[in-house]
Parts: sequence; C-alpha cells; structure tokens
Amino acid sequence: MSIQAASSVKPPPSTKKRWGADTVYTNLSYLLMVLPGAIWLFLFAYLPMPGIIMAFKTYKLSRPPADHWIQNKFIYSLINSPWVGLENFRYLTLPTNIDSTLMYIRNTVVYNLVFMAVGLVLAVALAVAIFELTNRIWAKVYHSVLFLPYFISWIVVAYVLYALGSANGIANNILGTLGLEPIEIYKEKGYWPFIFVIANAWRYTGYGSIIYLATITGIPREMYEAAAVDGAGKWKQFTSITLPHLAPVIILLQILAVGRILGSDFDMFWALPNGAAIVKDVTYTLDVFVYSMLRSSVPLGYPAAAAFLQSVFGFILILVTNAIVRKIRPELALF
Repeated sequence: MSIQAASSVKPPPSTKKRWGADTVYTNLSYLLMVLPGAIWLFLFAYLPMPGIIMAFKTYKLSRPPADHWIQNKFIYSLINSPWVGLENFRYLTLPTNIDSTLMYIRNTVVYNLVFMAVGLVLAVALAVAIFELTNRIWAKVYHSVLFLPYFISWIVVAYVLYALGSANGIANNILGTLGLEPIEIYKEKGYWPFIFVIANAWRYTGYGSIIYLATITGIPREMYEAAAVDGAGKWKQFTSITLPHLAPVIILLQILAVGRILGSDFDMFWALPNGAAIVKDVTYTLDVFVYSMLRSSVPLGYPAAAAFLQSVFGFILILVTNAIVRKIRPELALF
C-alpha cells in the first residue's frame, strides 16, 4: 500500500465519552454493592439531620393550617417552634441534674474504653487462632459458631439472664441446694460491669475478628515460612509479621471507635438490667438517659440537646485522635 493510499484512509469516528464514564463502568459492581448502604446512610443519617435544630428550640407540636404548604405536623412544628438558644443545654448542667449527667458520661466513656480494649485483644486473638488452624473446615465451623451471637437479639439474652440470675432463677436454685447465699444481680451494682463486659465480648468478638482475619489471610505465607526457617517461634512471628500488618486496620478501627465513645449499645444497656432502678447508677448511659427523657414529660429539646452534644464531641474526638495519629504515623492516619 502506497503512502498516499494509507494517508487517504480515514480513522474511525471518535466517540466522545462523558467525564468519569470509564471509572463508573469499571467499578460498577462495587458501586452497586455499596448502594444499599449509601441509601440507608442517606435515609437514617443525612435526611433527619435538619432535625438538629430541635436542640435550640422549644418544640411544641401543633396542627398546620389547612392552607399551609407544609401539612406534616412534625415538620411544621419544628419550623414554627420558638428559638431558645442554649437553654436546652443548660438543663443538663442544672444543680439538680449535673451529678446525673456526669454519672451517665462516666458510665458511657468507661464502658466504651473497656469494650475497646477487651474487644481488640479478643478479636485479634480469635483471628490469629483461626488462621493458625490447619484444618480449614473446622476453622470455618469455629468462626461461624463464634460469629452467631451477633445475630441474637439482646431481648433474648435478657430473658436468659433473668432466668439464670433472678431471685428464683436457675443459678440461685443451685446455690440454695448447696447451702450458699443467693446472688441478687438485680439488686447489686457490683455485678453489672462484669455482666456488660462479658455480654459485649460474647456478642461482638466473632464479628470484630472478621476484618482482622481477612487482613491476616492476605499476608504472604512465604514471610511466615522464612521466619520459621530463621528460628522464629509463633509469638515472634506474631509480633514481627502479623501485628505490623494489622496495625493500620487496628488504628483505623480504633479512631472510628473513639468517635463513638459517647454512644453505647442501647439495646444491651436497656434490656439486660430489665428496668432495675436499684442498679441505675452503673447501667445507665447517655443513650439510655436520652431515651428515658423521651419517655418522660420533659420538653423534647432536652434529649435533643444531649444527643447533639454526643455527636459534636464524637466528631471532635475523631479529629483529635486522627491528628495525633497523623503526627506520629502519617501513613496510618484516616485523613
């Protein structure tokens, strides 16, 4: 073919692609997988966000006029309720309430710190133990059994606990036959910190170990084989190979956990004590406090103010924790 003939051949017409089209099509399967979670986040996190102004208003439910463009009672009342500034927040610091508020904050923070420490150790230990099992079938069986409690309702657990630890429960009947004093868990405050820690570890250890197990599985086996040839034992392999690979995941999850340190597992703290007022000092957290205010006759602005402070302090703690990590190990920071 001559040069003149080759030059006369026209290239195929170029199709103009929209910006980012290749990226969307390449990651379409991942985007579809994320879509249900994104919809849930929008509906239950972002859509209710304008309701935050309730913390700065005296909310009064009223019926909108027939000719008003808003006919929803809640939205109409939220917009038309009078502004009160920081009055709702002052309710939490009144002399009659400050001790209770500090107690609920103490319970929430201390329980979460213990849950974070115990949960981290147990989840990593479980992930390493399952990874070290040579029989993969039994490894899957053990992990499935330990993961199952995550799907059990706290209401069911509360009934089991009541059957075991109530005054006429199974445990006290056994103690009575042995001539021992009964254990009144619904009347003694000292038992509940241990009950909550055990219950939290029982339910969330298997669930929390999933990410760590996936990370460990991705570590090349050649690294462990080389370490074994050099005479490194299992503990040395864990501290020199496994733990450094887990460090980014551990730090990321702990940063997110710090942001939830003023929140709590409401279902656990509400259901397990079974409404026992005697142990309220060690079983009430901020979430339970907010819910109890919602059930009482106090204005809705008070629980809204408490929930608003939870969110603000959680956001600040995430920023502070991430800044500390970025200062020490920039490559492990969340942002």
